Amino acid sequence: PSQSNLDVQDDWEDSVTEPVEFEGSFNCTQRWRNAGPEQRKKMFSVFDDAKYPLALMNRLLSVYGVNGGCAYDIGCAFTKTLANSSIGPLAKNLNLRMMVGAFHGHAHNQRCQLDWHPMYIEGTGLTEGEGCEHIFSSSNDLAWSTRHVSPFHRQQTIEEHFAFWDQDKYAALSVFLRNHYREVLTLIHELSVEVSAVKKALNLTDADFAQFHTDERSYLESLKEQPLNDRLHICYVQVLDDLAEQRLEWDRAREAANQALTRVTVGDIYQINAALSQARIRVDTAYTKLQHAETFTGHIEGRLRIEERWTIGGDEYNKYREEASLQKYRTALDELEHLVVMRLFELSKLSLSSTGKQMILHFEGN
Repeated sequence: PSQSNLDVQDDWEDSVTEPVEFEGSFNCTQRWRNAGPEQRKKMFSVFDDAKYPLALMNRLLSVYGVNGGCAYDIGCAFTKTLANSSIGPLAKNLNLRMMVGAFHGHAHNQRCQLDWHPMYIEGTGLTEGEGCEHIFSSSNDLAWSTRHVSPFHRQQTIEEHFAFWDQDKYAALSVFLRNHYREVLTLIHELSVEVSAVKKALNLTDADFAQFHTDERSYLESLKEQPLNDRLHICYVQVLDDLAEQRLEWDRAREAANQALTRVTVGDIYQINAALSQARIRVDTAYTKLQHAETFTGHIEGRLRIEERWTIGGDEYNKYREEASLQKYRTALDELEHLVVMRLFELSKLSLSSTGKQMILHFEGN
């Protein structure tokens, strides 16, 4: 076939060649586009297209009916899409409850988890909402055996795998239900005793636990944007640190320049002039940065109406210095949790054996 025909048939690559940056804040849906730019991978745009999950939801609603629950990686964002779709009234009438799977949910922010994580949703019980992940994990074993076979035998192997999967799960269904029923009875008995002891020790009621959940939501909502005054104080602490650093650099530059002027240097005249020129440039640069730091510090002090400059190590300085450190720590902790879950999510793909994955990556890297 001609090159033009190959280009038409191969629709895996998009025509977009430059990366497109996201606009706005980083939301939950962007967290799972983690295998490369989605502009260059059709597989990601397929799942981002709302018509496919909407078609699945329409089928699930027709089969399971009222009071259903569905876990989706981005169930939090998909709920709005579902409500605005043609099946939105049906989902509302059937009391459908969307959620985020327990595994994927921990990559969402804490405020999102309070409303969408199965742990906080009444009626989910021990459900984790990751049934598809178990199925995909099992089907990964097909990769090494179907990597180099014909399309017919590949499809045949996959079809037989899922046929046997259905038969095995159906045969073990009674044992599954019995074991989980016994587990639930044990948990209810043990946890009821523990909860009663905690309620008695802390003088709590059942209503207090619901109030704790509400209070946590209110607290997290209040943290969406830090008060302007607090942000200015934290910024003031940072500019004080920068001012001290620039002043120290200016002192060092002057000391180095004085040494260059006073010491007796033996060597080529051009080397001596170059050293003096570098010393002068360093002094001028340090002084310019110091002036900028002084101006910025004075501007912040004017906005905060601070008459006497804070001293580094003082009570007010230490207070907001600690707040700035805690803010960085919380941000880093949230990002670490997100990256860990994303890494775990990808490890199952990267560790597939006997698929030539490492060789492909090696060739792509070269």
